[in-house]
Amino acid sequence: MIEEISATELKRRIDAGDDIQLIDVRQPDEYAFAKINGAKLIPLGEVVRRMNEIDPGRETVVHCKMGGRSAKAIEMLRQAGFAGELKNLRGGITAWSNEVDPKVPKY
Repeated sequence: MIEEISATELKRRIDAGDDIQLIDVRQPDEYAFAKINGAKLIPLGEVVRRMNEIDPGRETVVHCKMGGRSAKAIEMLRQAGFAGELKNLRGGITAWSNEVDPKVPKY
């Protein structure tokens, strides 16, 4: 079971100063077109190899465009032995654009 967080809740928690690490598992061209400020890009195909770049001591929210690739990334990280807390951004960056920041372009 993958724990999820809504875009609205994520925004509320970031604004409250919660220490959340945001990992974007989309492709570099997608990230260049639309991104959430503060998100670190680690494309899905590199996520296991680069999991040492994700701090297991911090709460981590993983996102993609709609939520599918990020759910897969969380499963892959867990199988690879990543011990930190991982949440999936429900609806991905599309939900972020719809609910939080309409200036983030949709594609």
